[in-house]
Amino acid sequence: MVQLQRLTIAPNQILGQQIHLNVQQRHYLHHVLRLNEGDRFIAIDGRGNGWLASLKENALAAEMLEPVFAKTELPISVTLLIALPKNGMDDIVRQATELGVERILPIISDRTVLKPSPQKGDRWQRIAQEAAEQCERQIIPQVLAPMAWTAALKIWNSNCATCYLCEARGNYPHLLSSFQAQIEGSTGLTQARPSETQGSMVVATGAEGGWTGAEIEGAIAAGYQPVSLGSRILRAVTAPLVALSLVSAACDAINSRERLI
Repeated sequence: MVQLQRLTIAPNQILGQQIHLNVQQRHYLHHVLRLNEGDRFIAIDGRGNGWLASLKENALAAEMLEPVFAKTELPISVTLLIALPKNGMDDIVRQATELGVERILPIISDRTVLKPSPQKGDRWQRIAQEAAEQCERQIIPQVLAPMAWTAALKIWNSNCATCYLCEARGNYPHLLSSFQAQIEGSTGLTQARPSETQGSMVVATGAEGGWTGAEIEGAIAAGYQPVSLGSRILRAVTAPLVALSLVSAACDAINSRERLI
């Protein structure tokens, strides 16, 4: 099967069965990808919807041919709260998108050194969009504005999701076993459309040096379950990707097992 390029569009670009392309999109399709009239691509709105589209004359618009549903989304909505590392955030956003995260919230923790500018946030959102297109997702993760840990706990707590706090030191259960128990306790976990995800979870990882004792206590009070990512101490840029890999693998294993039944 021919692999078709994905292009993110805004909902207001759709009029009937037509997609009105902006200048940048026309340039990309016609001059970068060398697509001509009648050539096809996948248009996604970043919210879980996709369509097979055909480029029209002069690349001014495209015709929507049929809906497309790619089974690339996790059956659970995952929000990553990451205490900002000193560097490497670009790669974390890109790889977290590849692993299926739906939302990324940079955290200003007690040990955070980086104080990002608003331009950094715009850059991270562009990286998330590019990564989503490249790995054939239909949801573009939202990169939220950085927030202090205490403020984040008032919003992202056990009232809205199952919450895990990844902590390297301490006798805590492993994230994998904890999450497997959670999803296996749910009924009928299957590959759902992005708009039909079955539950939400929050995973929080610390900055260099980890969480402080006060931050851990605050998280526990907000309903977070402290968990381990293994017996080794991971770097701040490695821990979020390990955590998301475990979540993604557990979801895929459940889905594969159900398909065999």
